[in-house]
Amino acid sequence: MLTVMAWDDEDLVDGPVPKWHQIAERLRSALSKGEFVAGEALPSETVLTRRFGVSRTTARSALNELENDQLVSRRSGRGTIVLPPKVDQPLNLLSSFSDDMRARGLTPGYRPVAVSVLPAPAETAWELEIDEGEQALCVDRVLLADGEPIASSVSWLSPRIVDPGTAPDAETMGATSLYDWIERTTGTRISAGREYIEGGVADAHLAQRLAVTRGAPILVARRRSLSPAAVPLEYVVITYRADRYRFRIELTRP
Repeated sequence: MLTVMAWDDEDLVDGPVPKWHQIAERLRSALSKGEFVAGEALPSETVLTRRFGVSRTTARSALNELENDQLVSRRSGRGTIVLPPKVDQPLNLLSSFSDDMRARGLTPGYRPVAVSVLPAPAETAWELEIDEGEQALCVDRVLLADGEPIASSVSWLSPRIVDPGTAPDAETMGATSLYDWIERTTGTRISAGREYIEGGVADAHLAQRLAVTRGAPILVARRRSLSPAAVPLEYVVITYRADRYRFRIELTRP
């Protein structure tokens, strides 16, 4: 006996809108209303076929549509599993990772990989306006949302602002926002920045860090952050899982 839920309380209609699309839209609406939560299975092709009187091909097309939109994952033996919602990050706002997560009802976390004082490579030195090879603090971490890896972050801090001799230990960096630590330690606030974002695919190293398959899509953000006096303070490369993160920009027409 089928359990009737809000998504299937009415029959499909004949008309110009394909039935697979009608089914997909009903399930999409149910997802947005929280009728199905992350990790839960959607109705199977068999259930959809019986409920709406359509072919398996039609039911499969509806579920494929949701998979193409990265709302679900379809795997043999597991069914169609609801994915966690993507973090939506506006591009006109500079904020810390922890602030971003809390604003979306997620719990931020940090998995330190290395906290080291290292010679600044050429790209980092250029962005921080220091000499290539100059010693600088490097904080390498995996960023977590509700305990799940969502991004990999490698931050370099300018020795002009952050004395490499005051490097925090890994335990500290596993429990606090880097922006908060900078402000507490130096009294300097990150107030502006410039960021470039590119698409890419995860190599074996990143795939292991982010708990994705090799070749999975990623978003790579390179950001230079400035102090209120417009002094370069941080250069960070953050690699986001594209299945969990997206960027948003508001546009106006002049």
